[in-house]
Amino acid sequence: MGASSWPSAEEVDNVRNVVAKMSGRDHRDVKFVVSPYRICPLGAHIDHQGGIVTAMTINMGIILGFIPTDDGLVFLHSKQFQGDVTFSVNEEQISKETHQEPGWAHYARGALYALQKRGYHLSKGIIGYICGSEEHSSGLSSSAAVGIAYLLALENANDKTISPEDNVELDRVIENEYLNLRNGILDQSAILLSKYGYLTCVDCKIKEHKFVKFAEENKQSRGHMAYKILLAFSGLKDCLTDKNSGYNSRVSECQKAARALLEAPSPPLPTITTTDHRASDDGKSNPRLCDVNPSLYEAHKAILKPELANRARHYFSENERVIKGIEAWASGNLEVFGKLISESGHSSIYNYECVAAWKNQNGGDNLFCIEAISG
Repeated sequence: MGASSWPSAEEVDNVRNVVAKMSGRDHRDVKFVVSPYRICPLGAHIDHQGGIVTAMTINMGIILGFIPTDDGLVFLHSKQFQGDVTFSVNEEQISKETHQEPGWAHYARGALYALQKRGYHLSKGIIGYICGSEEHSSGLSSSAAVGIAYLLALENANDKTISPEDNVELDRVIENEYLNLRNGILDQSAILLSKYGYLTCVDCKIKEHKFVKFAEENKQSRGHMAYKILLAFSGLKDCLTDKNSGYNSRVSECQKAARALLEAPSPPLPTITTTDHRASDDGKSNPRLCDVNPSLYEAHKAILKPELANRARHYFSENERVIKGIEAWASGNLEVFGKLISESGHSSIYNYECVAAWKNQNGGDNLFCIEAISG
């Protein structure tokens, strides 16, 4: 393994030794799931509206070492979090609110819930030890990486062969149905579908993906890429499943904007329809902004209330940035790609207002964004 590879041999050996000690089994019996974190250069906050997004996985993430159990017992220990988690795969999982145990247990139970909901019968559990990269994981989809790690471990222990695309759906069930977080499929798609050396592009409306290679003529000598990726930790952390996080509220605002535009008075304009609507809390079908033709948005955007107008402005402008960004990446134009990233960050702050709560609490507006990828 190279100096920059992940996980390192030392990390793997540490996890192997812990699991062997926990289970009383030989260290050679220990199996592993490696689930990387991801970045999203362009396509921020639009996956839940069926937008187009881009992503890459990075050399940081989650390591889950495990040994299958014949009695169906799941016993887990975490390097980062306190307390042990114990349950049986024979228990029917209902929702995260029904269990009084450490919060980090929700993702393991959620994985079992998703598999049960989709008709997979499990008889074997796991004894497992999970740990994440020591660096900051905020904003890198560590939660999706954890959920996927548990899914893959339970599937392997029970000899289930499930495609990456189906696991994308299973992790969506964890997030949307078990944790009641109304996010899209960017995170799990990036983790499960990404390909080394490529920009992964996902159309979240039709659930299709493609890989875009960086222009060959812009590679440097000796096979090194002509760009570096900078990850900057803002110092802000927010648990999206917290009822006060505002995440689900912004999803609702996007859907309200879509409904207002689709119900706008004549003259009628063509709209894009889809059968992939998400159900609202009251069980009725909710439109998403991907159902709104851009021409319809331009004709009627003035009717939107300021808050909804901001959300719609971010969605449609971000979709355009993604399309331009894919072209820039394919042609090796990092200057354009970097500027689009900066514009995306600005729109996320001032249109999507993903940090509005923090701004209000601190009484300031000292926010900035940087070009995250440079030549």
